[in-house]
Order: sequence, then C-alpha cells, then structure tokens
Amino acid sequence: MSAKVENVVIVGTGCAGLTAAIYTGRANLQPLVIEGTLPGGQLTTTSEVENFPGFPEGVDGYQLMQNLRKQAEKFGTRYESGQVQGLDTAKWPYTLKLADRDIKAKIIIIATGASPRLTGIPGEKELYGGKGVTTCATCDGAFYRNMEVAVIGGGDSAAEEALFLTRFASKVYLVHRRDTLRASKIMADRATTHAKIQPVWDSVPVAVEGVAQGAVTGLKVKNVKTGAESVLPVKGVFVAIGHQPNTAPFKGAVDTDEQDYFVPVNGSQVKTKTPGVYVAGDCADHHYRQAITAAGMGCQAAIEAERWLAEHESGH
Repeated sequence: MSAKVENVVIVGTGCAGLTAAIYTGRANLQPLVIEGTLPGGQLTTTSEVENFPGFPEGVDGYQLMQNLRKQAEKFGTRYESGQVQGLDTAKWPYTLKLADRDIKAKIIIIATGASPRLTGIPGEKELYGGKGVTTCATCDGAFYRNMEVAVIGGGDSAAEEALFLTRFASKVYLVHRRDTLRASKIMADRATTHAKIQPVWDSVPVAVEGVAQGAVTGLKVKNVKTGAESVLPVKGVFVAIGHQPNTAPFKGAVDTDEQDYFVPVNGSQVKTKTPGVYVAGDCADHHYRQAITAAGMGCQAAIEAERWLAEHESGH
C-alpha cells in the first residue's frame, strides 16, 4: 500500500470530473482521476451533441470527452481505473477506499454523475444512444422534427419532456401505466391538454421495435386493463422515469437528499459539510443535468478546492 498522499483525487470522468481535472491541473496540483465502468460518462453514449458551446456543427459525444481528457492530460492529470467503495473523512488527509486499494488525498472531488433509469424492455438497450432511444429531450429533441415520438413516464419529468418535444415532433405519445399522471397538477394539465400530446393511458411499454433496422421503428405497448397490445408508429422513444445518482459509495461521508442526490452546503453548489470534499455534476444536480452545467460545477469545485488547499497547506 502506497504511503503517498495525493493533492487532489477526482472521482468520475464526465464533463464535471474532467473540467475539474483541467482546472486543478493548471493550478499545478497534479490531479489523479479515478475512472469507473463508463469512462467519459453518459456523453460517450451520445452520437451527436448539438448544444455544447463552441461546436456550431455539433460534436460527437465520445469525441468531446476524448478532447476533454486530452486537455486535462496536457496539464498533468493522471488516470487510474477503479471502483470506489467508500470514503473515510475521519482524519485528514482523507482515505478513498477502492475495491483493491486505498488512496489518501488532501482534496476529494466527487463527480460520479447519475444513471438514467431504463425500463429494461427488449430493444431499449440495443437502440439506446443515437438510434432512437434516449433519456434527454433537451439533448435529442431537435433530431425528431416532424416525426412522431413516445415519452414513457408519468411524473413531472415525463410531462416536461413531452411538452418540450412538441416544439419539434409532429405528435407525442405519453405512455403511462395509470389513467392520470403523477405529475404536479399544472404540469399534468399542460401535457394532457396540448394539441400535439396524446396520452396512452393504462399502458406499459413491452418492446422497442427496429433492432434489425438499427433504428427505432415503433414502440409496442400493452393495455394493463384489457391486455391488448398495439404498436405506436414512432421514430423516437424518450424514457422519462427518473435518474439514479451514483452516490451510494459516499453515503455517510457526504449528505444526500431523499432522492439520493448530494446536498451541497453554505449556499454553494459544490461544497459539502466536510472541508476539502466537493461535489460536481449530475450527482448533485437533478434540475439541469446538462453537459455544460456539469462542466461549470467542475470548474467551481476545482477553484474552491485550490483556494481551500492553499489556506490549509501550511503545517501539513
């Protein structure tokens, strides 16, 4: 076991983590980034990103993350693979517990993101990411101009996604297992009275069709009351049943809310109750969930970390 103490360890390699790496690297803190099972985060599963500033023609999600990774590397960032299982903040420097080793660090920046919840139906995984199944209307809605699409879900996020998609799609089917939405009354009323939105009540998705063609051709649904199955003739399927923030390994060390998102303190987006431990990106943000806002939080976390370390270094 190494006795080395890292200045900064960043957990996560999405926009938040890699932006934090760029900033702490430029501050000469030689950050160490821990990569999990999906290096580059959710964006690597997106074929085209049209709304990241600076790319008027759009940019491939995987390429964008590779660019960020190289930029961080240029400023001295190092990368290691590993699965974080816990964080011990009882004594400073803190101890990050991985499956096969411990890493001591003066600063921890947690940027582990969130995983979209999927339904698990056949065809969903095969056609996810650029092939017609997505979890983000803001990211992908513009690709479905004048096409019919389906939104799966019944909460506020499903209603919001459906309403957003009416800007582009010719028709939006809103598939929900009950006969009323769980969304707040104002959102439910907006969604159910919109001319372009057709609720598909008492129904559950059964399969996404189009695997053989490599693109969505329809969504098979089943009425839970009658058992009847039908196919909605859609080109896009938007799954809006929520996200699960990847915060489990840090429970106890960092406060989380009832939805398991990190809870920043002191009016900051990125500070936690433990000095020297910061959070950034989708693991702490269930409101915006955009690549650019995650990058912004990564920048904030890095600047806060650099300042805190400068104040606390003397004598250690």
